[in-house]
This record gives sequence, C-alpha cells and structure tokens, in this order.
Amino acid sequence: MSPIRKFEKPLGMRDTFPKIFEKKEVVRQTGRDFLQMRGFDFIKTPTLEYYDTVGKASAIVESSLFKLVDSQGNTLVLRPDMTTPIARVASSKLLKEKIPLRLAYFANVFRAQETEGGRPAEFEQMGVEIIGDSSVYADAESLLTVIELLKALEVKQFKLTIGNVGILNAILSQNVRTEEQFKELHKLLVEKNIVGFEEAVKLFELPQKNKQTLLTFIEEATDLNNINQIDKYLIEKDDFIYMERLQKILAISEVEKYIYFDFTLASHMNYYTGMLFEVFATGAGFPLGNGGRYDGLLDEFGSQVGAIGFGLRVDQLLEVMPSLQKDQEEVLVLFAENEFPLAVAKAAALRKEGKRTTLQSIEGLENIAVFEQLFSKVVRIGQGGIEHD
Repeated sequence: MSPIRKFEKPLGMRDTFPKIFEKKEVVRQTGRDFLQMRGFDFIKTPTLEYYDTVGKASAIVESSLFKLVDSQGNTLVLRPDMTTPIARVASSKLLKEKIPLRLAYFANVFRAQETEGGRPAEFEQMGVEIIGDSSVYADAESLLTVIELLKALEVKQFKLTIGNVGILNAILSQNVRTEEQFKELHKLLVEKNIVGFEEAVKLFELPQKNKQTLLTFIEEATDLNNINQIDKYLIEKDDFIYMERLQKILAISEVEKYIYFDFTLASHMNYYTGMLFEVFATGAGFPLGNGGRYDGLLDEFGSQVGAIGFGLRVDQLLEVMPSLQKDQEEVLVLFAENEFPLAVAKAAALRKEGKRTTLQSIEGLENIAVFEQLFSKVVRIGQGGIEHD
C-alpha cells in the first residue's frame, strides 16, 4: 500500500467548493419552503446509529456500511439511508403523538465504495416519509410531491417510472420453480438487464408455457400502452386493482405526462412492499432518486403501520437544475493602512444597501490587480479619500 499523500481524501469522499455549496443551499431552501407548505415537518437524526438496529434493518448491503466500534464495544454505522432512522424515531416516539406523520429531511448518508469508480461514498439526500397511512392517496401524494418539487427546482424534463413489487414478485414466482431462479431474474431486473433476463429464462428448466409467459411479459411490460395489459399475467388481482386506482388519481391530478408505468421495475431496497418508483431527468447520468411503499419496515421497530417515502440525490439534482444567476453586485472595499475605520463604515453602508461586500486591506494582497478583477465594483480607500472604479 502506498503512503497517503497530504491532500488525499478517503475513497469516495468529496470536497464541496463554494459555487456548488451555494447551489446546494438553493436546493435546501427551496425544498424546505416547498415541503413545509405541503404539511411536512423537518427532522434530523444522528449521523451514527447502532448496527444492531438501523444497520441490520436498512436495505443497504452489508459491504456498503461504514462500521466502527464505540468505547463500550458496540458496533455503530454511519447512517446508510434516512428511511430506516426515521422509522426508528417514528416508532419510538412520534407515532404516539400524531398519525399519520409527514416528515421531511435534508441529510448526508454514507455508503462505502470498494473501488474509486467516481461514485461518492457520502452524499446528500432530500426526501419525505408519510408514516401511518396505508391508502392509495398517500402513494399519490408522494408522487405528486416529487413532481411539484422538481418543478419548484426548475428541472425541465423528467419522468417518474412506476412499478409494483407485489405484481412483479407474483408474476416471477408463478412462473419459476426455485427460489434461486426467482432471485436471479429479480437481480437481472434490478440491473435493468433485459437481455440477460431473456437469456436466463431460456436456459432455465421450465415448462414451455412458463418460459413463454415470462418472455411475453418482459416484452409487453417494457412497452406498455395501458396498464390493463398486465392484468392477464396475474392470478390475485389486489395489487393490480390498487395500481388502477392510483393511475386514476394521477389522471385526475393531470400529471400523466410526467409518469410512465413499468412493471419490470425492481429495487435492491428489499423493504419495499408495494408501489415503487424511480425519477429520471434529461441530462442526469443516474436516477435523481427513488421511493416506494415499505409497510413492513416499521415492524422491525415494533410498529405495525404502513409507510411510503422517497429520497432525491442532491448531487444528481445539481446536474439538471439551471445555472444560478448572479443578481448581487460583488463589491470590494480596498483600504490602505490607517484607513480601517473609514473602510469599515463604508462596507457597512454598502451591506445595508443589500450589496455583497468584501473588506480587504492592501497590505494583505500579493497581486492587487488580479484580486480586483474578481469583483464587479471596487471602492479604494486611501490617504486621498474614497475612490470608486
């Protein structure tokens, strides 16, 4: 192992430079104002959680958890997602005070990377959780909240791809013979490897009827004209009827141009139990975020209530948001020795006018001309008085 150089960071960690920081603050403030107006209360959970509670209950794979041991010998994890810690808080306290809960967050989460592949090991998420409401209207509220939030952030071209865990699992399990076959096909769909799915089905020792059903389903489900095309693949209809109701609510809400149904949609997040979705936008290399119903997760913490939520990746949002326009004048107040009191007064007056003002002594600069070029206006204060450029 080569020695760590002074400027190196741990694998997957990133610095946030000023311009990106300011853009993240716009996301934070816009999201906060928007979500509060929709009845969501913001919450913050600890960066560190117990492995035996949040770590084990989380859907994040073991190899992606950052682990450490405290002074009492307990194994801790850096929170790998926000849904599981919020489920813990809700079960221990908040559900006793109010149900349903509408909670929102803006927080860093941590997922270890095995190699430097360009993916961050720490990133910010913004999202919501609706806890204690098992109705289809809570699902619709989550989807509508995502759509309106993206509009508020001025994301122009985006789509929500919507599926259902119950429907997909039923179709797969009805047509395979073993748990291993089910897991392999599910994994291929998580990876969006449709060609691999088709090849695996052909290689499995299955009755020809089951093979044909799976191959027809995968072809039809990836190019749906109407969700009713899925009905014929199901024996039990409850999940399908639920999705029909959801589609009607979304149609009434006039958001059909933002949604697309894909019943091959699968997730590595194993706590999803019903409707799930991913968010895509033109210009982003990866999904902006994802969400879904996770009715079983709160059982881990002793509460038997339904829940749904979503999380958006802030770094992915920055790729598709419009550039920040500078509307503030950048003023430099440059002062010579012995002119500090006058310079302070001048800077205070400019700031009171709402102008972003930097106070800088000439003595502290190596290259005055280069530094002055960073500002739209320069006020020089020397022995001859105040001079404006």
